[in-house]
Amino acid sequence: MNQQVKDLSRRAGETVTVSGWIAALRVHARVAFVVLRDGTGVVQGVLVKSQLPGDLWELATSLTQESCIALTGVVRPDERAPGGHELTVTGIELIGASDEYPIQPKEHGVEFLLDHRHLWLRSSMQRAGLRVRAEVEQAIHDFFYERDFVRIDTPILTGAIGESAGTLFETDYFGDPAFLAQTGQLYVECACPAFRKVYCFGPTFRAEKSKTRRHLTEFWMIEPEVAFADSNDNMELQEDFICSIVARALDRCGPELEVLKRDLTTLERVQPPFPRISYSEAVDRLNAEGRDFEWGRDLGAVEETTISSWFDRPVFVYNYPKGAKAFYMKENPDDPRTVLCNDLLAPEGYGEIVGGSQREDDFDRLLARIREEELPEDAYDWYLDLRRYGTFPHSGFGLGLERTVGWITGRPHIRELVPFPRLINRLKP
Repeated sequence: MNQQVKDLSRRAGETVTVSGWIAALRVHARVAFVVLRDGTGVVQGVLVKSQLPGDLWELATSLTQESCIALTGVVRPDERAPGGHELTVTGIELIGASDEYPIQPKEHGVEFLLDHRHLWLRSSMQRAGLRVRAEVEQAIHDFFYERDFVRIDTPILTGAIGESAGTLFETDYFGDPAFLAQTGQLYVECACPAFRKVYCFGPTFRAEKSKTRRHLTEFWMIEPEVAFADSNDNMELQEDFICSIVARALDRCGPELEVLKRDLTTLERVQPPFPRISYSEAVDRLNAEGRDFEWGRDLGAVEETTISSWFDRPVFVYNYPKGAKAFYMKENPDDPRTVLCNDLLAPEGYGEIVGGSQREDDFDRLLARIREEELPEDAYDWYLDLRRYGTFPHSGFGLGLERTVGWITGRPHIRELVPFPRLINRLKP
């Protein structure tokens, strides 16, 4: 019976067959070592020339990296071996031969690795990062499910602008202009009167000509929306959310974080409460440190990194200037220059991982903001209906998955935390 590597600890002394791909191969005069990866773990097979028929030894010594094979042998515990067990091999079958594998244990350039992303996924660090991503994704769904949120699947093609008109991918939709969605937020807002607590989780798109380690043109975003929640409620939900998914990663992704050489100290400090600082307070402190930052500008990567360095865990920056934020954010009654919003900044220079706000629930103010931004009113008539037919206070936020997993794993660029990254110069593979 074909066994998975992860189950071998229960098969000590038994003869099993394991199928997978050759991660490494060392051949000596009388013995060969084959490290096999099957997607659930790695195991080393030991092949002794004197114990194998001549044709099998010849086959073993002709194998190449990433050939797909089946090894049959006796499971032997060995703490020194990869995975803690070895197979004393008695049989070998070639399932799929491999040409000379292009990715070798040497230094490769980033562009080369991205050109071969379909193969680079097989490497240990890439596998570890994507396993953490998968665990975080499941933690996200579990978090909202356990709190009675209803998932709403929102459209990818839309006629409405969610964020900035300058970062839209436009396409022709049977003669009318359409855009790849920058956000699902406007649509999940519509579901609040039906279900009270909702969220969407899917790909979003930004046509930003950015080459930073924190940006992709296609990324996945989680966007919850809650009826009768104000800006403070919103930040409390974000805090609970971040603490939950970080705790999940620490609990279930220890081996992967070890492979990634992640220093866990920062993650272990992710406990409530998170510090909070208003935008205006942050600007005053930046200027006191000699930054010469003008009030009214949005914070950039440099400012975000500086602010996050003041604290030992994620920090909320709240109540930004109205002109720096999206049209749908609610005006701050205590300071009409600002809106009731927040960004959550991760430590270690990873920047904003969450952006949220209380939404403008006043029809006239929302319409005025749409007109200020010179957005097409007819594209938002359905959105304005939420304020015509039973308007209500509500708030929500968006979390960028890749940037968050990048911070959790400590990877230097978020392109490694998505299977096939889309960058301004990359649409392949």
